[in-house]
Amino acid sequence: MRVLVTGGAGFIGRWVVKQLLDDGHEVSVLDNLSNGDLRNVQSFEVHPGFKGLVVGDVRDAGVLDHVFDQDLDLCLHLAAKINVQESLDDPSLTFENDTVGTFQVLEHCRQNRTKMVFVSSCMVYDRSTQSGGIRETDNVKPASPYAGAKLAAESLVASYYHAYGLPTVIVRPFNTYGPFQKSSGEGGVVAIFLQEKLTQQPLQIYGDGTQTRDFLYVEDCARFITQTGYKASQVAGEVIHAGSGWDISINDLAHVIGAGTSQIEHVPHIHLQSEIQKLICNPTKAKTTLNWEPTVTLEEGIARTEVWLRRELEVTLSEDAD
Repeated sequence: MRVLVTGGAGFIGRWVVKQLLDDGHEVSVLDNLSNGDLRNVQSFEVHPGFKGLVVGDVRDAGVLDHVFDQDLDLCLHLAAKINVQESLDDPSLTFENDTVGTFQVLEHCRQNRTKMVFVSSCMVYDRSTQSGGIRETDNVKPASPYAGAKLAAESLVASYYHAYGLPTVIVRPFNTYGPFQKSSGEGGVVAIFLQEKLTQQPLQIYGDGTQTRDFLYVEDCARFITQTGYKASQVAGEVIHAGSGWDISINDLAHVIGAGTSQIEHVPHIHLQSEIQKLICNPTKAKTTLNWEPTVTLEEGIARTEVWLRRELEVTLSEDAD
């Protein structure tokens, strides 16, 4: 297939591109590099299936005209503003990127009859209160403009399926982590804790640390997104999410990563109003509809991420020394 990955130079997008190339498809990337990085896709430049990176914005209809002028079979739409605090400080920017940008991508998919997978977020959910984890039919509760923008975009995606018969699917991965994730600012907590451990800094936990998360290794996430794309016609109109099916508190995660070698500090929460106390995924639907399930345990995923991050820190120290 000919596939476009928006946000393909970002953390998850980079792994989605790799999975598509490994599976033998032709892949183009659109990314404005506001959160992505050229280095994330540099290793793909020699791959015969990699058709290049277009640096541009999903809100720009002219840029989309250009990238869709390739008879695309599938669009995997990951481009988004993902910083919760940024969405609280400047909700209009998040809305323009995540909702209006998605509308522009949808319009081009409609005009070209290109199947689309929209990558949303588990942050749209209310806290998990029942055994078995959160199901796709459970209550949503947008506690931040980021979550609200994602839900608004989801409604647009669903409407294009119902109104135009466009094969669209909404996916909601739970907390994804792994190599190439940023370890600064609002990067993933696993990456942040590992960075703090490797630089011998205290592991800082927002709030009391009792909040829980369901962590999904990034290669499992990329496989989930691509498998959804491959079956987009069969699962069109559906909402599907992916996670491990069990959660861990941030306190316990800090102890697993620190292994007793790092000091742990609790600091005031930067956006307590948007905190979701308990997140755990019920991945049954992904297993039954996509034949997908995660294969990498949290311990193995943390170990792989630490190896990668240690190597990155060594390269940075070497460059600073030069």
